[in-house]
Amino acid sequence: MDRNDRVRSAYLHACLKYVQRDYLTNSSLRERFGIQKANSATVSRFIKEAVEDKMIKLADPASESRKHARYIPIWA
Repeated sequence: MDRNDRVRSAYLHACLKYVQRDYLTNSSLRERFGIQKANSATVSRFIKEAVEDKMIKLADPASESRKHARYIPIWA
């Protein structure tokens, strides 16, 4: 997958989770992509790319924890 595909996939996953009244998390995106927990840094990079491209945002910007970060689509 190239960068655009990864960003779009993360965005669509965030949209799906949002309509299900849930959040995109590192573990939910790992599960979606079928990536092992040992490779969670890869998924963190995908999330970072989507945030940089302004497709998703933190659900709670005041939160200091990156480990338990939750994300929503930018329009939410």
